[in-house]
Amino acid sequence: MSHSISNKGEITKKKKLIIEKSQALGFDVIGFANPKLPKSVKKNLDSFLKSNFHGEMDWLAKNKHRRESPENLWSDVKTVISLGSNYGPHKNPLENLINKDYGNISVYARGEDYHKIIKKNLKKFGGWLAKELNCNLKVFVDTAPIMEKNIAEIAGIGWQGKHSNIVSKNYGSWLFLSEIFLDVFISEDIEEKDNCGTCKKCLKICPTDAFIDKYKMDARKCISYLTIEHKSQIPLEYRNKIGNRIYGCDDCLAICPWNKFASKSKEIKFLTNKKEEDLKLSKLSKLSDQEFRNFFSSSPIKRIGRNRFIRNVLIAIGNSDNRSLSKDALDNLKDESPLVRGAAIWALRKLLNNKEISNIKKKYIINEKDRSVISEWDNDIS
Repeated sequence: MSHSISNKGEITKKKKLIIEKSQALGFDVIGFANPKLPKSVKKNLDSFLKSNFHGEMDWLAKNKHRRESPENLWSDVKTVISLGSNYGPHKNPLENLINKDYGNISVYARGEDYHKIIKKNLKKFGGWLAKELNCNLKVFVDTAPIMEKNIAEIAGIGWQGKHSNIVSKNYGSWLFLSEIFLDVFISEDIEEKDNCGTCKKCLKICPTDAFIDKYKMDARKCISYLTIEHKSQIPLEYRNKIGNRIYGCDDCLAICPWNKFASKSKEIKFLTNKKEEDLKLSKLSKLSDQEFRNFFSSSPIKRIGRNRFIRNVLIAIGNSDNRSLSKDALDNLKDESPLVRGAAIWALRKLLNNKEISNIKKKYIINEKDRSVISEWDNDIS
């Protein structure tokens, strides 16, 4: 079992000091794990990669050996501290899918980049631990080849739900994970058991049917993957299902019944720092590269680049059922990026009638050289 402020189990004095320090630094939950992962972790990773479910996320295969065990990443590791930071939203994210004229951004990306926020606290914690325990250590938040969800489960932070993400009795599906590797032994905690029961709500709500089975996902079908990791045009069969999701998707997380026990995040930097008006699709579709960089300067959204983001916005415009937004799509037919022009064509074909499309096509296809863009004029969008 992991330890939070409300947990007063019997623990050693040193361990208690570590837990108290983690809470003082803003971490909501902490657990201690043995670095030796079960053989099932490697087996499941092998199966995922062999099935090519990781799509364009090449780093998963590239760092496979190091990912299989914390000891492969750092041979001196004796204990892994798993930490959870609550980013629970102040309203149900599913409500943001109703107004189709506005872009919906995944909860984790609405505030400042969590990597930077957590890394700062991790370094403070690491400095304190090094002195207190007279040890060497390494700190990680999300970017290293670590099976962090498996570690969090072993450390008692929560369990992997059927949507494959960590679920906590106290924080639902809303935990950022981070780790500290230590070269000293600390007694491990009790692994959290699976508390999903017979519930399959997270599997059923997925708009693109990305779940092959419980606990198994084909990331190539996931809207989070399609809007963030996928670099080319989004496959036709998924565009209608994306709705107004312009960066990520929270459906499987938001529907989890355990969220009714979750508390709202106290970290103001995790919360949205954009006004509702700022997320109008019409406004977002006009962002230049520099405007995009400025608008998302402190956000993880910045890493996908302006062109991929505008692609997503145009898909959302096509799904808006708002004919007036066709003007914004039309303006993007002149964009330098083939990715943007192609998505603009799809949006226009969704919003205008065949005669209107035919007239626009005659005007623009004459000077079009990119094959992928030309093909968008002829694609069956039904």
